[in-house]
Amino acid sequence: MRYKIIGVLLLMIAIACNDQASKTDSGAVTFNEHIAPIIYTNCTPCHRPGESGPFSLTSYAEVKRKAKTIRRVTQSGFMPPWPADPAYRHFVDEKYLSEEEKNLIAEWVEQGTPEGNSANKTELPTFTKGTALGEPDLVVAMKEEYLIKGNNLDNFLWIKLPFEIEQDTFIRAIEFVPGNRKLVHHMNGHLISYKEPEKKKIVSEGKHWVNSEFVSSQEKLFEEMKIPNDDGSYPTLTPLVSSYLPGMLPTVYPEGIGGYKIYQKGAFLLRDMHYGPTPVDATDLSYFNIYYDKGPPKRPTLELQMGTLGISDVVPPLVIPPDTVMTFHSTAVIKHDISLLTLNPHMHLLGKKFLAYAVTSSNDTIPLIKIDEWDFRWQYNYTFEKMLRIPAGSSIRVEGTFDNTVSNPNNPHNPPQEVKERDGSMRTTDEMFQFIFTFLEYKPGDEQIALKAKSIK
Repeated sequence: MRYKIIGVLLLMIAIACNDQASKTDSGAVTFNEHIAPIIYTNCTPCHRPGESGPFSLTSYAEVKRKAKTIRRVTQSGFMPPWPADPAYRHFVDEKYLSEEEKNLIAEWVEQGTPEGNSANKTELPTFTKGTALGEPDLVVAMKEEYLIKGNNLDNFLWIKLPFEIEQDTFIRAIEFVPGNRKLVHHMNGHLISYKEPEKKKIVSEGKHWVNSEFVSSQEKLFEEMKIPNDDGSYPTLTPLVSSYLPGMLPTVYPEGIGGYKIYQKGAFLLRDMHYGPTPVDATDLSYFNIYYDKGPPKRPTLELQMGTLGISDVVPPLVIPPDTVMTFHSTAVIKHDISLLTLNPHMHLLGKKFLAYAVTSSNDTIPLIKIDEWDFRWQYNYTFEKMLRIPAGSSIRVEGTFDNTVSNPNNPHNPPQEVKERDGSMRTTDEMFQFIFTFLEYKPGDEQIALKAKSIK
């Protein structure tokens, strides 16, 4: 009997060894074949020189060095940051990992992070430093660095970025690039066009930035920045051609959709350029990347904003008492058929959950976006995979939940204090509840138009 038991044990060990060998020989997870495609698609766009990631993930050596960290943050769902629920609605360029991809990373680390056969190597995509879209046709930068004083106070500025080009030009895309990604919180950018260049001799004259808190009127502000023409008349101002929030990437539509015309003389005017508080002095030199187009847009885009400072009220009024978790609503009725392109939910530090959907006149529900764990640091412009028709008579309904308790680790007040809108205050310690969407007037067949641009050029 003793010999039979030993024989069985030896057989079991042999089988186990053969199984392990089989896994190593034919089931090994390698960087070149399995891990690189995941990292280069979901992580490297931010984790590369000049971008927001705190370290680079552009090679086997760099990824291997951070392998255990990558396993930890992907298993927990902390990275890559993609707040929207993919089970509710899919969007263009989603940055989230499937369970299979998470398991591959974990297995790779457990197996000792093998590099693998060079014949199976996944090449690093081509990235251009300082841009997510590639080499621009024109760069319009702040004229000089702005000093952000280390006094732990928010800074709100109006900033003018003048430019001159050889001839009037159509542009397809505008990319705002913050010079200080740690402190630039948000920006709303308008376009000033001097359509009669002879009326404005020097576009760069006047102040290039003005503290928003000291602006008594827009007329006085424009005078200080020398925005009017030399004869006192005003140039054309196109509102909100560009915006920025943490995590936001520039939106590029397929050719013929959206775009603008810029003239020989013009300027970008940044309203409420917001720098967050810092305990030490810092600087910023932000800029715009401009991408030209062949001609005028065939279908100009439109934009509406719900909630705070928008077309629909926040119900009840956005006041959150201390030690409470509250849900607020906002509803807008769509009077004509439209085709939705992008969405941008916005809340501040007390945000907890966000939900938006449309209800048609026949009571059908159209899912728009669902965020179960709001993260103030990651606020995207979400682009639909295809244009989404919202029929006339539909209502767009938005729900936002805010957590003003000690259990919210992002609560700026300890102990919690009453927090409210304060007339649309942009301060992160106040609150906002907004839903911004970009759309077109509906045309038959829009539902079949894919919104992922093939190329910027």
